[in-house]
Amino acid sequence: MLLSWLMMKLMDPMADEAMAKMLTEDYPDNPFLMVPVAEKLSPRAIMEAAMRAELGTELTRPLGSPVVLSPWDQLLLNPKQLFQLPYPDYTQVDTTTVIGPMAKRPLQLAIPIMITGMSYGGSLSLLMKMALAKGAALAGTSTNTGESAVTNEERDAAKFLIGQYHRGGQLSGKEQLSRLDAIEIQLGQGAWGGAVDEPMPADKIGRHLRQAWHLEEGQGNTVFARMPGKQTSRDYITMVNNMKAQYDVPVGVKIAGTDYIEYELAVIAQTQADYIVVDGSEGGTAASNPTLQDDVGLPTFHTLVRTIDWLAENNLRNRFSVIAAGGLTTPGHFLKAMALGADAVYIGSIALMAAMQAQVAKTLPQAPPTQMAMYSGKMNDKLDVDNAAQHLANFLTSCRAEMQLAAQAVGRQALRELDRSDLVSVERDLAEFAGLRYAASHRSSHQVQSGAQKVQCQQRELQMH
Repeated sequence: MLLSWLMMKLMDPMADEAMAKMLTEDYPDNPFLMVPVAEKLSPRAIMEAAMRAELGTELTRPLGSPVVLSPWDQLLLNPKQLFQLPYPDYTQVDTTTVIGPMAKRPLQLAIPIMITGMSYGGSLSLLMKMALAKGAALAGTSTNTGESAVTNEERDAAKFLIGQYHRGGQLSGKEQLSRLDAIEIQLGQGAWGGAVDEPMPADKIGRHLRQAWHLEEGQGNTVFARMPGKQTSRDYITMVNNMKAQYDVPVGVKIAGTDYIEYELAVIAQTQADYIVVDGSEGGTAASNPTLQDDVGLPTFHTLVRTIDWLAENNLRNRFSVIAAGGLTTPGHFLKAMALGADAVYIGSIALMAAMQAQVAKTLPQAPPTQMAMYSGKMNDKLDVDNAAQHLANFLTSCRAEMQLAAQAVGRQALRELDRSDLVSVERDLAEFAGLRYAASHRSSHQVQSGAQKVQCQQRELQMH
């Protein structure tokens, strides 16, 4: 107490002097200058400039971009009360979803919220991967290996495990791929586009990870911009089809959101894939660079709308399940993505926050919670796996209940019944772009919808009346 009192007394003259300078001096010698500087440059830009000046190398920012351009808050769900009555019991609203229904062994999930690809080693610790797998299993949904290999620990903890066949090559061969409930060919992601992942030097790879990745002592690892040996789009089409011929589980393709999304889809449409993952620019990762995160790609909302529209216009919507990913964090986001056409959503950063919510005090204030989650984290041995798994399951259960309540309000008996007629936008441009009802008009925006969407909505409204 005495020390605190002395510190306060010492600080008083310093605070008085600083306040006097701020109230009397011209800007060049005034500490307040940093306030308008921060307003002009942004605190984030100043801090990242300082890091770049100190390090002289590219930065790596965990968990993705703070630039969120998907306008979820400008979309609202439409409740129905008289002309169509709400569903009587929200607890009976069906939340199940099926990924790859035409596969020999479709992936049948209790909820349409899936844990996205976050790799063991390149991203997360083994303990965190086990926690995510156990939490997803408790909720009846899937987890994803990310750009890594199948470990016994993750496979044993997961009920449904999706494996990424990726550009680093750790997950390959019959022994690995036959242990999966779905195979996801990863060609890009929101926070990287198709760029090259940071090489992982040998001295950063522990013994367990080296064994999982089948690396020799002293051998490092790199995720490449292309699949090794692939030179043309036709090479990728052949690869997907060969994978589909060998395995009964759903085979999917994951790509990053881009303004060339229709061109990318035209290639995927030539394959026999069962599902498509579109990862918008808000997607996170463990160590992407700020420029790739903030300035490359297309937002999740725009990517998803254009994906669904292109598939519908080309009579391909029933051929592919669609999973939306990138910056989705709330039950409202999940519902709106499904109403726009997604069969399910992937979550990553928010799943980590939910899993760690009761344990962040172990790292704060000395370090961010990511130090408890990441493979390279200095405190990753402090994670309580069962505690994290239960809190993730609680989060998913809570999201499920809120989604059921919202579906009840809009008169749906199942989440998969949601469509664009259940949405309204307060922005005309958004309504026109996505073919939604516009809040400033008593008419739905049929005039701006595609022909297929217009017919579907008209038929649905006739049935309502």
